[in-house]
Amino acid sequence: MASELAAADTAAVPPPGGTTLQVLRDLDSGPRGLTDAEAENRLAAAGENTVPELRTASWPLLCVRALRDPFTAVLLCLGLVSTLVSSWGTAAVILGLVAVSCVLRASGEHRADRSMAALRELVAGTATVLRRPPGEDRPRAREVPVAELVPGDVIRLGPGDLVPADVRLLRARGLTVRQAALTGESAPVAKTAVEVPGQRTGTGGPFAWPHLCFQGSGVATGTATAVVVATGARTRFASAQGTTAHGTPAYGTAAVRGTPVHGGSAHGAAAGRGPSAFDRSVHGISWVLIRFMLLTPPLVLMANAALRGRGLETLPFAVAVAVGLTPEMLPVIVTTCLARGARLLARAHGVIVKRLPALHDLGAVDVLCVDKTGTLTQDRPVVAHALDADGREDPEVLRRAAVGAWWTLQFAELPAPDALDAALLEAAGTAGEEHDGIAAVPFDPVRRLSTAVVAGRPGTHVLLVRGAVEDVLDHCVLTPAERDRVSALAEREAADGLRLIALATAERPARMRGYTAADERGLTFRGLVAFRDALAPTAAEALRRLTDAGVTVKILTGDHPGTALRACRDLGLPVAPAQVVDAGRVPAGELGAQAARATVVSRCTPHDKARLVAALRAAGHTVGFLGDGVNDVPALRVADVGITPRAACDAARESADVVLADKDLTAIGHAVTAGRHASANIASYLRVTLSSNLGNVIAMLAAGLLLPFLPMLPAQVLAQNLCFDAAQAAFAHDRPDPSALRRPTVLRPRAFLRFITGFGALNAVADLATFAVLAAALRGPDALNDEAVFHTAWFTENLLTQALVMVLLRTGRRGGIGMTRSIGPVGRTAAVLAVAALLLPACPLGPPLGLTALPPPYYLMLAAVLTLYALALAPAVARHERGAAGP
Repeated sequence: MASELAAADTAAVPPPGGTTLQVLRDLDSGPRGLTDAEAENRLAAAGENTVPELRTASWPLLCVRALRDPFTAVLLCLGLVSTLVSSWGTAAVILGLVAVSCVLRASGEHRADRSMAALRELVAGTATVLRRPPGEDRPRAREVPVAELVPGDVIRLGPGDLVPADVRLLRARGLTVRQAALTGESAPVAKTAVEVPGQRTGTGGPFAWPHLCFQGSGVATGTATAVVVATGARTRFASAQGTTAHGTPAYGTAAVRGTPVHGGSAHGAAAGRGPSAFDRSVHGISWVLIRFMLLTPPLVLMANAALRGRGLETLPFAVAVAVGLTPEMLPVIVTTCLARGARLLARAHGVIVKRLPALHDLGAVDVLCVDKTGTLTQDRPVVAHALDADGREDPEVLRRAAVGAWWTLQFAELPAPDALDAALLEAAGTAGEEHDGIAAVPFDPVRRLSTAVVAGRPGTHVLLVRGAVEDVLDHCVLTPAERDRVSALAEREAADGLRLIALATAERPARMRGYTAADERGLTFRGLVAFRDALAPTAAEALRRLTDAGVTVKILTGDHPGTALRACRDLGLPVAPAQVVDAGRVPAGELGAQAARATVVSRCTPHDKARLVAALRAAGHTVGFLGDGVNDVPALRVADVGITPRAACDAARESADVVLADKDLTAIGHAVTAGRHASANIASYLRVTLSSNLGNVIAMLAAGLLLPFLPMLPAQVLAQNLCFDAAQAAFAHDRPDPSALRRPTVLRPRAFLRFITGFGALNAVADLATFAVLAAALRGPDALNDEAVFHTAWFTENLLTQALVMVLLRTGRRGGIGMTRSIGPVGRTAAVLAVAALLLPACPLGPPLGLTALPPPYYLMLAAVLTLYALALAPAVARHERGAAGP
């Protein structure tokens, strides 16, 4: 057992170099694979070949996290203070709001966690492995679950297979793999079982090493036999999540001897994310108000003690005033708006919001960073055109290339053509069946050619050779001038973002013996076939809508600059040459500085993407990032909002804040709109409640100093707050004006402070005007108790004023004057609040609160004050909406 543990530890990371024999010796394995007993022991020692998953938080932990919200914490403190001073009604209301907020937020996040658990899928189900049963020396190929693979296992790979672990190739034939999930490069990469003497493995990083394939990549063409060198948390796929093995980072320096790990610092990137747009905005507003709240009770106590000789008996009133300034419903409104938006997104568009504040961040996004492949383009090429040797359009070149693709597919007995051959057959239609096929020499990544042999004129065979331009030219009979002309043509096409294959032919006498690569000589060059990436069907319209909505789209891709620029041009996205940055040619320290001007950043590594996103955030932007591969994990964790499709790898899904049903910009547009909808309603609530509360507090402080009695009883303050808070719950269901959805919605603390100061002062003026009218009226002969009349009149005026501002201060530029918009839930609730203000003093609940019925003349006076207030408020709102972007 000790030897097996040592062997497992030795095999924990793939050897960077060495011959095949050395690798097998280091892994204590051989070409025949492991025995069943050896595999079982290694599985017990090394563990299952699974990527560790993030654990779902428990209900108590989610509720405790909800208490970290500043307002929720302050409300909890005020509730405890109210309990200490025996203000049981205040304490019950406040603590009830805290409990509701925590439950709503925890339930929303718990629902998202359950949805994510249902989305988790294995990287691959089974793998074909060579194992030797007990008592037998001959290995048998069998299907085993991927989780049971161990270092030293010999596996077989074929077209369509997912690479189940990090492997070292032993044999390969025509093998190409897709590494887009790891590197972002959309084109398949050729792999071959080359011998690597010593410790040198070439340049370009580990993903460029031809003899290694990594978990998360998929086989595009060819077959291979390979030995497993790393499983589970020790694979590069797992290292992107920052997982560790035996306390050390996976793929440390001992593994690759100084080679930097692509994607291995995702954990560090996540640690440097910092507060999101939601955190910055809500916390900024919260702390401004918290300072006011902390100052209010001492000011009330000191002012009443100095001017009126009142002592601690005013403490309940001081606490009630502080509560009056507090937007008690903020945690509930925020959580309800976000949870409702997330629920509607999931139901209507299949978008899962894992972290509720991420929905607000989506509404605030002004820069969206996306990959090209799978987002703007589909992961398949299409034929752009076919050219002859002189650069003229020639459909015959396309037809002959398609004939070669057809017969290569038939003789190679592949389950499906590779991407380029599929594009040829699709563009040419029925091509190849009219010829008689003779033989085929399959594609080889070393010589980079593929040959089909068909019957030509009687007694002749025709070779149709396709492949990389330089390799085809090397086998053609051309003068130097002709070769230079064709090379220049190919360079122009490549610079235009097109992928090329060359076609050459040769006529040979018919023969019976087979054809080999040695027959690919003395060829006649026929032309080029150019391919471009197939555009995503909805990408162009989605880009236009995002641009119209004020979202700047930046493309971060691992592809060549020309390829990315071509895709942008095909989509109608205007990109100037100065807006294209080649990350491969820019020093790492300067890349972030170019993020602002760049629209396309090509040849990005995972670290480049994270660095660019961080630079954009540091410049004050709210950044969303859409990615689906392991190479995207660092950027997903750094962005304000990490977005990934359902089909993304597990590491990306776990790191993202939002999961889409498909990798589609249209779905992001819907999510952005939902985020702005929720944020606009939150902004409406804040601007209404804060301006109204601040005006009331100013008026209460002034009245407390001018009147010989308290301007309002603590019970009346709480009853008023309770009515107002209940009415404002309607903001969670409001439909904002369309103008509020046309630009990023950011809750700016300074803008809110200016707004609530101006409109709070206007509200205080209305309250003071009410005081003046009441003071004049109460001087005359009146059988009513003056104090009760004052309390009742101001109580009624306050609720009527708050009903008025609910309608007039809703978010939206042209819709700022609420009368121009549909009534909606807010209008209906404001009407109910106004009716309650008029009926409550006269109903049975009035006397216990110290309220009394008012004579009719008082209502006429209140109507006059409210009319003047509305006449002053309406133009002030219109001027504010015209002159500022608004909070």
